[in-house]
Amino acid sequence: MKNLRLVLGYLRHNLMSAMAYRGAFLLQVLGMALNDAMLLFFWWVLFNQLPNLRGWGLDQVLMLYGVVAFGFGVANVICGNSFQVARVIASGNLDYYLALPADPLLHLLVSRMSLSAWGDLLFGLGVYLLAVPRSLQLLPLFLFLSMVAGLVLVAFSVLVNSLAFWVGNADNLAAQAINALITFGLYPVDIFPGAVRILLYTLIPAAFVGSVPAALLTEFSWDQLLLQVAFALALLLLARWVFMRGLRRYESGNLVTVRG
Repeated sequence: MKNLRLVLGYLRHNLMSAMAYRGAFLLQVLGMALNDAMLLFFWWVLFNQLPNLRGWGLDQVLMLYGVVAFGFGVANVICGNSFQVARVIASGNLDYYLALPADPLLHLLVSRMSLSAWGDLLFGLGVYLLAVPRSLQLLPLFLFLSMVAGLVLVAFSVLVNSLAFWVGNADNLAAQAINALITFGLYPVDIFPGAVRILLYTLIPAAFVGSVPAALLTEFSWDQLLLQVAFALALLLLARWVFMRGLRRYESGNLVTVRG
């Protein structure tokens, strides 16, 4: 309950801060939604030439985009610092979170909100509702699977950013790994050859961000659902373990700040 109050408190505080500059906030949301819409243009052109792609039709790809966009949006609205962990470690700003009684990793993740991520969240939900058959009937499953996909994204981000404890400034390396996860997540995993497909289920688990949850919306399977949830929880536990191990190597930046 303490951690839940922390998350809800920061969510409320960050949203109220965003509302102080509503014009800028709405422009960021609209800009990100338009950017996401442009990405779908490629698939619209492709499916005008091909009826399906390795068993994936346009409806399935729209499901995939909806899951990835909504999951990315939820992850960065709630855990807006997940992409910044390496930078916080390298700059010594982690001192602030270690000095407080709250869980340092959770506190670090939820202390920032990505305002543009609201655009991803709304775009993902809109694509799903407008383009997917039986969208209202499957809406609870869509929301659940998207949030699990977002959990995979947050856990992977923490895992690769935690390399900063061992290699110093790992910001660029972590950014490239996260971009690879998101980019490959936007493509059906079945279009890739076998070796690449194995990579997308393991080292860069993009399949669990897009293809697996999207396939569950088309053809539900309890086994696949349990696999998706189990993988997300396992990756989260691994990321937390690596982060906590890294704290033993952390050298304080002697940073003393007061935050309101």
